[in-house]
Amino acid sequence: MSDQVGCSLCGRIRGADEEPAQTLAWMSTRENGVVRWTCPACARRHTRDIEGKLPDEYW
Repeated sequence: MSDQVGCSLCGRIRGADEEPAQTLAWMSTRENGVVRWTCPACARRHTRDIEGKLPDEYW
């Protein structure tokens, strides 16, 4: 990984030596052209908030 990625909620930095399964668990969103990353722990904690942002067509 060349770019450093940090969680937009807790500030955790994704490490280059992180286990591949953990790296894949990071979630990204794009809001107004800005990419925001969420670590696996925050994604689990904020699942309902994340689902609430999905468009109605998703459901």
